[in-house]
Parts: sequence; C-alpha cells; structure tokens
Amino acid sequence: MTGLEIGDRGVVAMSGGVDSSVTAALLVKEGHDVVAVSMRLYETAPRSDRSCCSPDDLFDARSVAAMLDVPFYVANYVDAFRERVIDYFVDEYRRGRTPNPCVACNNHLKFDVLLGRARALGGSWLATGHYARVVHEDGRWKLMRGVDANKNQSYFLYGLPRAELPRIRFPLGGLTKDEVRDMAAAHDLPTAQKKESQEICFVTGSSYKEFVRERLERDEVKPGRFVLEDGTVVGQHEGLHQFTVGQRRGLGIAWSEPLYVLELRTDVGDVLVGPRRGLETRSFQVDRCNWLRWEEPPALFESLVQIRYRAKPVPAQVTVGQGGAVHVEFETPQYAVAPGQVAVFYHGDEVLGGGFIESPRA
Repeated sequence: MTGLEIGDRGVVAMSGGVDSSVTAALLVKEGHDVVAVSMRLYETAPRSDRSCCSPDDLFDARSVAAMLDVPFYVANYVDAFRERVIDYFVDEYRRGRTPNPCVACNNHLKFDVLLGRARALGGSWLATGHYARVVHEDGRWKLMRGVDANKNQSYFLYGLPRAELPRIRFPLGGLTKDEVRDMAAAHDLPTAQKKESQEICFVTGSSYKEFVRERLERDEVKPGRFVLEDGTVVGQHEGLHQFTVGQRRGLGIAWSEPLYVLELRTDVGDVLVGPRRGLETRSFQVDRCNWLRWEEPPALFESLVQIRYRAKPVPAQVTVGQGGAVHVEFETPQYAVAPGQVAVFYHGDEVLGGGFIESPRA
C-alpha cells in the first residue's frame, strides 16, 4: 500500500484523530519501524469538536501509540503555529482577504518543520492521514487526488516541496472515509468513532469574526459603508474583517434583491455589494506559486483550476509571465473568486501546482 521497504524507519504525524490513528496502524501492520509525533499547537485549549492537536487530542494520540507499541513524542510548535498560522489568519482579514489556514499549516508546519523533525529522529519519510496520494510514475513523483471524492485533500497540499515528494506518504489516499472508520474499529482503536475536527481548528470558543476582532488593534476595527457599484449607500457595517467575497448571509441589508459581497475596499473601508451576477469572473491573477510537476512551468498550458476546497475544478488557460506572474483565463465565468484563497492547477488527478489568488475582478 505504501511503497516502502519493510524496516524503513519513518515518522507518522499523529493529530489524535481517526485518520492519523489508522495511518499509524496500517504502517505498523506492514512491518515498518514507526515513530509517532504529535504537534503541540496550543498552550491550553478547551475540549472542542472543532479543535485538533489540543491537550485532549494529544492524550488520544498517545493512547493509540501505546496500543500500537510505537515510540511517541510531542513536538512543541506553539510559537510557530501562532506566528505562521494564527497571525497569518488575522493579518489576511486585516487586509480584506480570505485566508486559508489549512494551507498555511501544511506549508509551514507539517511539511516543513515536522519533516525536519522526522529527519532528526532518524526517519527517512513522513506519513500523515491526508486523503491524497503520492505516486511514482513515468520516471517522476506526482501528487494525486485521493480516491474518496468527498474527502480528497490534495487541494490543501499543493505547497508540498517538490523535492520532498519521495519522502512523503499518504497511506489513506486509496481509501474512503468509511473504509478508514471500519479499519479503526477492526483494530479497536480508541479514536474509531471520534468526530472530525473543523477546518478552522483553532477557533474554538467563538465565531471567526470575534476571534479576529479580539486580535485587531482598536483603530483597525473601523465602521464603514455597504455601497453598490453605482455608489449608492445601502447600509453600514462595523468592520471589514467580518466579510469575504461571495458572502450573502449576515449582511443585514434589506434590498429589492439578494446582495452579495463583491469586493472589500480596504483603502476607504467600503464593502462593495451587488447581485450575484456581479461575482462573475472570467480571469484573475495568481501569485507565490509552487509547482510540483515542473521546476519551471511552461509559458502557456491548459489546466483544470480549483478555486475553493469544495469547488469543482473547471477548464482554464494558464499563462506564466516574466517573474512567475500567473494569469488564469476560464473558459466560462466563475463565481466568487476570493483574494487570499488558493487556486490549484490539475491535470486529471495530478496536482500541477498552485498559488494565492490576486486581482479576482480583472
């Protein structure tokens, strides 16, 4: 299943959930020399179905490791998580953008510092419970979609270092979630029926709006206006951090037709709103790209482009300019392309690369 030689030593990232528990169990069953590592991301955290890597989750991970009879370590990444994930999350809302904390966590913790920790422990590979696949085909390593369409997580993994693909393992990539639950039960793992954590795992006690507002300076939370594209003022708001492009609910505006957030104008504090057709976008820019298929991408290529985790990839033409600037042109207009989210490029099931969305109303 894993493509590893028996006896190879590797590190399994243990979050305390069912997916990482089954990952460890499968590798142990196959005879690999497994070391389990959990990341401590919080000083303290309340028990919550939204959290992961909380003190309670660390206890669950330790219990699974003990049951499997593998060494277990806790790596303290509290400062790194705060700086690289939480601070990034707040700063993106400060800038009127829509962050993706799962991408930040994968890029800067799981497949950066944790991969380094695996080497320090004598491991030649790192395994996680992601629903994706790393395969070796046609003489090169590829990142592929997981076979479970409802759980495929390759979108969040476009930022993996290309050179590290041979040292990354996703044992669950060829399984469905139901199969993983069944395996957990068959192994009598204590996490077999544990609920899944939510995407914003660190927002446990309040809404993300309250979470962000608590971390902004007082002068950064400025009231502003809801305005139509013709300049008509249709309402007031209490801060741009509450909104994201494409949002409809929670605006508190009574109007003759449903209104959506079209743009956040951070220079003046206005939220541009309008009918859904105003969200149509045929082209946009992508910045800070990471490429997995090539060291340097071709100047022009066709791709399926996915602009949100739950969005369907759609055909587009991708142009790579000087300095790596990327321009995406859809075959048909798409809705709610949000600055700060990521666009991931696919060829069939293969992840070509991806980057952060800029200038969605181009």
